[in-house]
Order: sequence, then C-alpha cells, then structure tokens
Amino acid sequence: MNDLSKLTTSTNRQALLESMGLHTLEDVYMHLPYRYDEVKEIWPASEDGKICVEGHIISTPKIFFKGRFSRLSVKVKIKEEEYNVVIFNRHFLRPHLTMGVVVTIMGKLSGHAITASTMLTKSLDEMGGIYPIYSLKEGITDKQFQKYVNKALMISSDHIVDFTPSEYKEKYHYMNKKDALYEVHNPTQKERIVESLKSLKYEEFLKFQLTMQYIRVQRENEAGEAKVFSHQDINAFLKTLPYHLTKDQQEATKAILRDLEKPTIMYRFLQGDVGSGKTVVSSIGLYANYLAGYQGALMAPTEVLAAQHYRTLTQFFKNTDIKIALLVGALTPNKKEEIYQALASGDIDIVVGTHALFQTKVQYKRLGLVITDEQHRFGVKQRKALKDKGKAVDFLVMSATPIPRTLALSLYGDMDVSTIHSMPSGRKPVITKYFRSSSMKPFLKELKDYLESGGQVYVICPAIEDNEDYQMTSAIKIAQGMANYFEPHYHVGLLHGALSDQDKNSVMEKFAANQIQILVSTTVIEVGIDVHNANFMVIYDAERFGMSQIHQLRGRVGRGSKQGYCYLLSKATNEEAIERLQFLESHNDGFEISRYDLETRGPGEVLGSRQSGLATFVIGDVFKDFDILEMARDDAVEMIESYYKYDEYQSYIQTIIENIKSANDYMD
Repeated sequence: MNDLSKLTTSTNRQALLESMGLHTLEDVYMHLPYRYDEVKEIWPASEDGKICVEGHIISTPKIFFKGRFSRLSVKVKIKEEEYNVVIFNRHFLRPHLTMGVVVTIMGKLSGHAITASTMLTKSLDEMGGIYPIYSLKEGITDKQFQKYVNKALMISSDHIVDFTPSEYKEKYHYMNKKDALYEVHNPTQKERIVESLKSLKYEEFLKFQLTMQYIRVQRENEAGEAKVFSHQDINAFLKTLPYHLTKDQQEATKAILRDLEKPTIMYRFLQGDVGSGKTVVSSIGLYANYLAGYQGALMAPTEVLAAQHYRTLTQFFKNTDIKIALLVGALTPNKKEEIYQALASGDIDIVVGTHALFQTKVQYKRLGLVITDEQHRFGVKQRKALKDKGKAVDFLVMSATPIPRTLALSLYGDMDVSTIHSMPSGRKPVITKYFRSSSMKPFLKELKDYLESGGQVYVICPAIEDNEDYQMTSAIKIAQGMANYFEPHYHVGLLHGALSDQDKNSVMEKFAANQIQILVSTTVIEVGIDVHNANFMVIYDAERFGMSQIHQLRGRVGRGSKQGYCYLLSKATNEEAIERLQFLESHNDGFEISRYDLETRGPGEVLGSRQSGLATFVIGDVFKDFDILEMARDDAVEMIESYYKYDEYQSYIQTIIENIKSANDYMD
C-alpha cells in the first residue's frame, strides 16, 4: 500500500516526491499545508497593505537569479491601472504568464508595486474558498500535490486507523483521523481546519506521551539497589562546602537522596540556569553514593568541561578520603591503563571524564551512580553504554538549558524532574549591552580600562576562519588583530574546536593562570569554563547565536562576587534579530530567555535533536500547542494506569510497546 507508483506512473514525479522526503502514501497525506490562503477579493488594500485581487498579464515576465533564489517580475493590469508585481522563487510560473492571461494575486501593495505571496492563473470566481499552501519543490504546484494527497487518502482509506480511543475523542469532540486529514487538505471553513488540526496534534502527542509514561512505569518496576548511607555524614559534608545551599538546591538534593535510598533505579533530570549550582547538588549525590560503597562517574561533553568538573569536585571533597580521577582522551596510554586498573579494583571512588568513560577497556568494580552534564550533547546509546557498566546503576542527567517545569515534565515524562530557579547569594546579574556595530570602537576605552585594572576578557566569534560563502567574523582574524593592538602589554590566546584537546587544555590553563589576558574563542567555551578573574565578554555577530546560547556564554562572566559585563556586537537589520538582542539587555532569567528563544527559533535549534529526549513532532508545536500536549500527558498517565488495572487499553499500549522496540531514541 506504500507504493508511490499508485499515485503517478511518472518516474520523474516519483523521484521528486521522494526528494521531498515522501516515500510512502502515508508520507504524502501526512505532508500538511503550512498555511492557507483565503481567496476573496481584498481591494483596495487593507490597513497593513494586504491584497487579493484579479488582473491580467500585460508584459513578458523577467527572471533574476541569485544563487538558489529567483525573482520574477511582471506587469499586471488591475482595475484599469498598471502594477509591477514581484514574486520570489516561482520562476517556474513564467511559461504560464503569457500576455492577456488572467491571474489572481495575493500579497502586499506599496504604491503601484505588489510583492506577491501567491499568483495563480485563475480568476477569483474559479478560485473560491480556502486554498492550502504546501512546502514543495520546484516542479510541482499546490494544486497538483493536493490531487496526489486526495488519491493517497482514497487508496489508504481502509488502512487509516484512529489511534485515539473513542472515549477521548468524545470527551474533547475530536474528529476521526480520516475526516481530519481530508479536512486539512480540502478546507471548507477556518473553524473546521482548527478542529481537524487539534485532533491530529492530540493523537501525535498522545503516542509520544504514552511512550514516555510506559517507559516510566517500566523503570519504576525495574529492580535497583537501595543505597544505605548516613544522613549525619551528609550533613557534616554540607558544612564543609564553601557556601550554603539555596532552597531550590536543598529540594533537589533531598529528591536525589530519596531516589538513591529507594530499591528502584533513579532516572532524574536536573535542570537549572547557568551558574545556579547544579554541580554542588550532584556532588552531594556522589558523596552519598560513595558512603553507600559505590563508585560514581560524571560524564561531560568536552575535555575542557571535564577538567573543570574534576577541579571543582577535588575542591569539594578535599576534606574526605574520596579518590577522584580524570579520564580523558589526552592522557598518555600508561596513565589511562593506570586508571583502568584502579577503577576495576575499586581504588578510584569517582571518575570524571568524557566519552572515554564508557570505552570497552573501562571496567568498574561497583558502579552505582552515573551523572551526565549537558546531557543533550550525548547520544542515547552513549549514555546507555555508561549506565550498563554497572548493575542497577542510578542515573542523573543535568542541563543548563532550562525550560518551564511543566513543559519539562511533559517532554521528559519518563524521568523525574528537579528544577533550580534561584541563584546563589552574592551573584550579580551580568550587565548586557547591544551595540549596532561590527567593531569594539564604541567601548574600546572601557575595555582598556578594565584590562588595566587587572581583569581578563573573553571575545567570542561565530567562525574559526574566514569563509567566502558566509560573511562571519572569524576568531583567527580577530585574534591576530587584537594581538597586533594589545601585545606586548596583554597576551592574546586563541581557542576553537579545530584545536587538539591537548592544545585546548593548554590555552585554558594559561587563561586560568592569567598568563593570557584576552581569550578569543568560538562557542567551545559555552559550558563549564570557570575563571573568576574574567568578567568581561564581547560577542561578535551576536545575531548568529541563539538567545539561550548567548545566555550560556555570558554565564562565563560574573561567576564570583565581581560585576560581569557582556557586550553584543551586531550589524543586523532584521527587526526580529534586533528585538532578540534587546531582550537580552533587560533579561537575565534563563527560564524566560529559553522560553522566548524556543518560541522564536523552535526546540530543535535550542535543545538539540530527538536524542535529547525532545521529540521532533510533525504536526504539533510543543509551545503553541502546549495545552494539547499537557492534556495528552494526563490522559496517557490515566491510560497506562488503566492498562495495568483493567487491561482496557491493551491494544493501544501494545502498539506503543512495538514502537519502543523499534525506536532507540526513547530507550534509556
């Protein structure tokens, strides 16, 4: 039933559909319109310039190409007046736009110029109603694709099965799937489109939530090992820490300790703003795990961050007998072998490292707790490989890309969620300023004064080196320029991803020791680098970074009691980009910034791919459709409980189980 040849005998057309990622009949009818045009005359133009009007062609179209983009320009007579109409990336219309042809144009009017979003070779009377617009490649029109969709729906009619149980469809007045799909592709009323999309979004969210809840229940029933430790010893350890825990840190710590004491495996997601103190909370969990007689492992995405964690934990545990090791790729073979033997014999209590922690050679005597930092940077199989190094290992994942707790519960529904909102006392919000400039001239004197006072500076660039295709400020070029300007008074260092781990570590060690005063870097320093004397940051081409990423970067300054500064340079003219940078000037709360960034850029850009635990939904939007997502989560919990109590939803849950077996994205 999935043969595209049933839609068309043209091999070229089949290849075109496949090039759009459509390989089955289901792929075709699940390729939904991304917008709808309502075809009724709007003339004169509305207040915002929108028009929808009929006219006829009075000139030969002209085409201009720039790279992959095209611009078609043609004169059209509308209501006895001539207008110049421009439409982008529709050059394939030219053969159809001959003299005298009637066209319906939708777009924006400015004077006697129209920028069209849609141009159709039909009269308004022929059009009528609501018109679906698809994301398509050149060579196929919306109308042609709509015909393929309807043919696919007809052929697949007996195979389109409702996943949503009837009682939930009745509860929310949702449509059956077949009718909902037909309506979104053949719209009759706006209200019906909304109803159809809600029905389809709910089903998609319900499948995801049932998967999450099924995994959660399975894990709750998964036998673990209850860890026994002295709370008196924990309290004594807390008194040795350099600062008191905030209320949120205390709550997260209590939850982790309770999990460790349970005879089931811990799967907890710990999120908090940059600098909120997640590491100290995880260190308490590692200490409790050690007191219970187990080894602990903390995995970081980069050697630089792993080394940072190693130094931090060494400081935290300096008054204990805990033996800590750093295991990274840059170590000599002899040193690695020494660590392998110590882990296998139990002589090392806590090991910190990168993916080196789950290599085949690494064996643990009694691994009891695995912690991963910036967990969305690891693949699911990588995390599972480390957890499988022990028996019934407890698992804690940490992230400094915070999202609202209710959303975290829905997206990471298979895990328990702890959130740290409050910041440690004494931390000052970083002063952030946006400069419409491509150079440091507007604040160069301020920067020089700061350096003269003994401070150190981060300078962040979006690219390593110059590239003809992309006009971006390069770290190599800026480092050379700054060295020419500031040397020999101040030393300039260069850090980027193309350097070897050994060279990266060397540069960071020199910066930490104040042998380098100006560190020019790419985003490789985004997480984990902690140099208290560096409290000034400059970010070039700031519009090229996501807001959450800039927030992460500026989290490198102001980490002690000193004031931090982050200056954003951008020559962007795009209003949305400017608005995002201005938002950062007045907002320091990572949760607010993350929400804003997620809403404007989407979850894939901010949180990473599906391996982060955040599903890539085809129809639903986790932020715009959060109310539906939350309903689906509540219903999934109810359905799973009913399955175990009454077996009412066995067929639905069985479908989910089959999905899980074939989807490694959701496993462990």
